[in-house]
Amino acid sequence: MKKILLIACLLTSTFAASAQNPQKSYIDKFKDNAIRIMHESGVPASIILAIAMHESGSGTSKLARSQNNHFGMKGKSPVSYTGRKRTHSSYKQYDSATDSFQDFARIMTERKQFNHLSSQFSHYDYKSWIKGIQRSGYASSHKWGAQVLGLIHRYELHAFDEQPDSVKAEPKKQ
Repeated sequence: MKKILLIACLLTSTFAASAQNPQKSYIDKFKDNAIRIMHESGVPASIILAIAMHESGSGTSKLARSQNNHFGMKGKSPVSYTGRKRTHSSYKQYDSATDSFQDFARIMTERKQFNHLSSQFSHYDYKSWIKGIQRSGYASSHKWGAQVLGLIHRYELHAFDEQPDSVKAEPKKQ
């Protein structure tokens, strides 16, 4: 009887731990917004989600929690209050996380250093988008692209890019 109880407890705790995975919760919470923004802007949903997850620690960073800034975007921000303390920030403050996602897509499609990406790559070519964003100076770390690509693969975020069946069926060129 003790063994059965122990096994039941282990299974329950394993299930509870997987249900509380912050990355999967983040994906579930924002995937629909990322897909909608992809259709509006052409920026792949996998790119939007993976970069937001990477830059904000899946929404757990102080900047994401206090200013809804999931990409670390700098810019003018109004004075904000943390409790009773008045603070100034060099990071943008957004009304919602979705506003942060939309601003990221706007930057990717309108800023001169990035706007060539949407005309060069389709919304299902996430690998080229990562290389292009990194080459255009989005992040200074040489590991950044590999880290973002790792998130896309680990959580299968590329499934949200809705790759057409005709492209999926084509054999890889070697």
